[in-house]
Amino acid sequence: MEKQNRRFFLSDWKTHGLIGCFLLGFAFFINQDMKIYGLYMDDLNRWYWYKEQTFWEDILPLGGPRFRSLFNLASRLELNLIGTHIEWIVPFNILLNALIAFLVYRISRKYSRSTFVGSLCGFLYLLSRFSYYQIGQMMGLLETLSLVMAIGILYLLYEYLNEESSQGQGKFFWSCFLYGCICFVHERYMVLFPLLLLVLFFRKESNRKLWAASIGVFLMVQVIRFLTIGTLLPAGTGGTKVVKTFSIGTVFQYAFSQIAYVFGINAGPAMFSGEYFSDSPVWVLALVALSDFMLLGLVFAFIRFLFRRPENFWKYVQNAFLFFCFIGACIACSSVTIRVEMRWVYVSYTAALLFMSWMYGVLTAYYSENQKPFPSRLLLILIAAYGILMVPVETHYRSKFPMLYYWGDQHRYNSLAQETYGLYGDDIYGKTIYVIGDNFHLNDFCAENFFRVFDKENRENCIEILHVEDIRDIGTITDNMLVIQEDLKNNRFHDVTNLAKDFKCRPIYGYYDDNWIDEQARIQVMAGKTGKIDLTFTYPIAMDPNVTYEIMVYKNHQQEQNVRLTENIKEITIESEPYELVTLDFQTSFFIPGSNEKRGKTNLAIFLEIAAD
Repeated sequence: MEKQNRRFFLSDWKTHGLIGCFLLGFAFFINQDMKIYGLYMDDLNRWYWYKEQTFWEDILPLGGPRFRSLFNLASRLELNLIGTHIEWIVPFNILLNALIAFLVYRISRKYSRSTFVGSLCGFLYLLSRFSYYQIGQMMGLLETLSLVMAIGILYLLYEYLNEESSQGQGKFFWSCFLYGCICFVHERYMVLFPLLLLVLFFRKESNRKLWAASIGVFLMVQVIRFLTIGTLLPAGTGGTKVVKTFSIGTVFQYAFSQIAYVFGINAGPAMFSGEYFSDSPVWVLALVALSDFMLLGLVFAFIRFLFRRPENFWKYVQNAFLFFCFIGACIACSSVTIRVEMRWVYVSYTAALLFMSWMYGVLTAYYSENQKPFPSRLLLILIAAYGILMVPVETHYRSKFPMLYYWGDQHRYNSLAQETYGLYGDDIYGKTIYVIGDNFHLNDFCAENFFRVFDKENRENCIEILHVEDIRDIGTITDNMLVIQEDLKNNRFHDVTNLAKDFKCRPIYGYYDDNWIDEQARIQVMAGKTGKIDLTFTYPIAMDPNVTYEIMVYKNHQQEQNVRLTENIKEITIESEPYELVTLDFQTSFFIPGSNEKRGKTNLAIFLEIAAD
């Protein structure tokens, strides 16, 4: 018997391992288009405070609008881990989400008593369009931690409610502990406190320690919040205050929209949902309707089962009410601010998947006991059909992610990172970056801190960013300059340094990138707004007193100056019209003696630096 149990245990864990690998692979596959190469907005703000504050200032923020000490701690650990490798953020987020999907699979499998249903719930969790922020932003860690803690609270309360012996009390204490933690990750989930009292009431708990633990942790959270930030009310979205923006009408409106989201209906504007439901293709509307019909079939079967008043009727009602109240509380706490974003629905949706698997498990257990295989098979078909129908729906709405309010900005800043640090690495530091155009409105905070993220030395003012309207306003491109151009059509930046360099100063022959010129050289130079072209000649070795060092300079094929060198460095100025395209020819009476390098038809002669501002 013991050997059989061991074989079953090993077989069970092989199944878990295979499904875990599938969920991990699918998580990376479905999110393959999400990339982060540069931080902006909330992500850049979080990095800034991580760098500018001490550990304790960051972990114990005093006087601010929010007290998220555990999230700040977790994000510090993440930022310490990734360092300057910003591209690691998305794989890190995907890995975390895959682990949560595996947790959803395990819980759902336990509730449903079905490996297939458990796997389907884990799969649907990853497929969901609600995951966009958790994957596509560094601050998605906030939503990830909140989700896993909230689901943990639900699971522990369910376990305590259904534990026949007093051993479940330990799980209740753990749920109180998780509740205290989640309040310091995201204050929104303070709303889960009534669920602690609800399960105690259902159990008719006489142990005062459990009542004291639930009330005590709630009071502790409130006291800490009041002492650190001076208020008990949670802050609203976008710097607003809930007490000032609260409206009963909008609460009901946002609550109904979140319920619609859970049932596959995009009830928000395109900037928050990707695509409003009524703007979706007809086939999407039809598939959503059919999938909801499958869910309603399951719900109807469960309600019909309850009306038969089976054994443990009140236990089933209490469990269903726990799920219902949890989902309702999560919806309510996301409805009191100025808008609803899809990412806030993720917890409610995940709990709904678990609720679905629990109802399936209750029904199939009942039918199995009564030797009715057909209803069980029908329920399995309903759930499988729901999952199949939602695959093209979720895939379609995922394709609309570029319509989300932050997506375009993230794409733009990704390109800024790729076209600068991605191409030049640490060589960008100390340079001046000229941006042709100012339509993307790169604000001062972003300009000052965007490139510090990649700087291992975390230097302030490590890069200067200047905006120009026209490439002609830049002057001659030197080695301490980069030029990038805004591409409005494709919403990105392009590195045009080499193009601008050739446009401003194009070698015809005899002039090289390291500023050497041959005995004979020709260059085409664009003058700046003053029309002056400054030339600096540098002879890099000791001058021979027996040699005459002369340079004939021609402007547009007409002799301009005869330059005689009496010392190693000589500066001259060529006058021209503003922004005039000038052809300069050089002929020297000398070359570098003993030079074994001959790049053109004649020998290397001297260094030439050109400036045309």
